[in-house]
Amino acid sequence: MVLTYTDASSSPGKATPDSDVVEARFVEIVPGERVVQAVDFVSDDPAFAGTMTMTWEVTAAEGGSRVDIRADDVPAGISAEDHATGLASSLDNLASHLEG
Repeated sequence: MVLTYTDASSSPGKATPDSDVVEARFVEIVPGERVVQAVDFVSDDPAFAGTMTMTWEVTAAEGGSRVDIRADDVPAGISAEDHATGLASSLDNLASHLEG
């Protein structure tokens, strides 16, 4: 999967100036509860390469569902702020898709 950034000036890509290349695979799927993915970042820079594990958990909440994401083994070169921004964007896109 190629993640392309429309504005790479604030957070440049790791594979190219405006993109990240990742290979992802599902490690565990528990319908209605949890999805666990192993995400391999492709980069010549060891600070941005490696395998991150992402766990998405879904629980019932008043008026809908709650989705929590945990990321383990995030490559050292990815700042916590950039990663949090990316995860928030993913959740916003999911909400827009489900509500639209």
